[in-house]
Amino acid sequence: MSALTLQLPPVLKLTDEQFEQLAAANQDLQLELTAKGELMIMPPTGGETGNRNFEIYIDLGVWNRQTRLGKAFDSSTGFRLPKGGTRSPDASWVSIKRWEALTQEERKKFLPLCPDFAIELVSETDDVEETRKKMQEYISNGLRLGWLINPKIRQVEIYRPNREVKILDSPATLSGEDVLPAFILDLQAIFE
Repeated sequence: MSALTLQLPPVLKLTDEQFEQLAAANQDLQLELTAKGELMIMPPTGGETGNRNFEIYIDLGVWNRQTRLGKAFDSSTGFRLPKGGTRSPDASWVSIKRWEALTQEERKKFLPLCPDFAIELVSETDDVEETRKKMQEYISNGLRLGWLINPKIRQVEIYRPNREVKILDSPATLSGEDVLPAFILDLQAIFE
């Protein structure tokens, strides 16, 4: 099953508050709202994708706990992007400076910013082109580093602002560069 996109007519354009209420009332669904006002309903992941996501969370979480440079988030976290839309990357991270600039109230809701770092892991049900558009959307909203990981073909696309997308075939590891200093993601468990 792939994501379901509902085209909402202009008279049903959801405000940020209405979308948060809709998501809260349907907690069993993973919902995203595009900048165009399309409501995306994402299916649950299968076992392999869930395990790959978990492996990514572990590595990012351990690095973040050791460095304390920011806050890491799972795929359930919504980000209200500056140019519109509310998205939920598979894994993401926000610098501590940007996190501390948020009020207590802002931290409790969908975060009103784009993450500094995001990972999208292509599952069997994902449309790769739609996932690429999502990565470009993150970049246009201020993402500093993004990885689109496609385990099926053992490929990674690296997204950075003002640079061409870099494609790596079968890399063993990925570097967090200057966004996540000294973070290395071992792809062995992801590509198994």
